[in-house]
Amino acid sequence: MTVTIFHNPDCGTSRNTLAMIRQSGVEPLVIAYLTNPPDRARILALVRAAGIGLRQAIRQKGTPYADLGLDNPALTNDDLLDAIAAHPILLNRPFVETPRGVRLCRPSELVLDILENPDIGPFSKEDGEVIIDEQGKRLA
Repeated sequence: MTVTIFHNPDCGTSRNTLAMIRQSGVEPLVIAYLTNPPDRARILALVRAAGIGLRQAIRQKGTPYADLGLDNPALTNDDLLDAIAAHPILLNRPFVETPRGVRLCRPSELVLDILENPDIGPFSKEDGEVIIDEQGKRLA
């Protein structure tokens, strides 16, 4: 099974998602998208496969979103893709692609919906939030 994660190692959500994938028994293809950003076609394919709009795939917090005026509703997808190409940090993370689908995994536990083996055993996020308890019950 091929699993790909568009990962930012500085992001806790991305690290938690990667940990859940690995705990499922899969070593994913990890794409450090800030240094190896996907091209326009790949971004659009990910967004469409995830069932979201391009605007939903843009991160506002900790990015130049406001400075670039990306809140302007008149901007086209081409305008937004140009901004992401110039500033890859604008692409929200982590996107995960598996044979079962594509998700923007915010929150990180959304990855469980597309893993072949979502029964990963007990799991807590870095901040201590329990996602799966000792009995294997998904809490989030």
